[in-house]
Amino acid sequence: MLTTVNRILLGLAGLVLICGGGAVLAAGLGLSVPSWWPWYGKTDVPLSEADRERWRADGWWWPAVIVVLAVLVILALWWLLAQLRRARLAEVLVDSGDGAGALLRGRALEGVLAGEAGTLDGVARAHVMLVGRRSSPQARISLLMEPHAAPGEALGRLTDEALAHARDSAGLAELPAEVRLRAVRHRAERVS
Repeated sequence: MLTTVNRILLGLAGLVLICGGGAVLAAGLGLSVPSWWPWYGKTDVPLSEADRERWRADGWWWPAVIVVLAVLVILALWWLLAQLRRARLAEVLVDSGDGAGALLRGRALEGVLAGEAGTLDGVARAHVMLVGRRSSPQARISLLMEPHAAPGEALGRLTDEALAHARDSAGLAELPAEVRLRAVRHRAERVS
């Protein structure tokens, strides 16, 4: 639903900007523009001197214009950050064998994968996030390794066990993963 709304809003914003920019460019180049268009030629400006001075006596006009423009910029930045923040996959398309398919909640698969990865020897904590398309998800896994852990062994078991189980249970042909390993901070031991 949100993807559809975003695409519609982006399409409308793009259409308005292309039409408006094209008409301003046409007027600036001296080409013919529609009769209702407010600017007619190369020497015409968006705000004439009379328009700019009409509200000069009112002290509220320019601060109001600046506030409205600032709010528009803040809303645009908020929307952009909301798009970037929503990288997590909400659902995974699972092949049910009957041709229809089923949807699996992405958070459920993340939780199961993190739980199984967290039980591996030498792993203190695991965090999993699914990204990509719902028909071909990718896993971003962060493992917090204990001091005694062998990273190569933990990574091999993660690939052979946890990722393989998740891939098989979801009926995926492949489940590529980006794994980041970090060590638990611990105090140095005293040697006697």
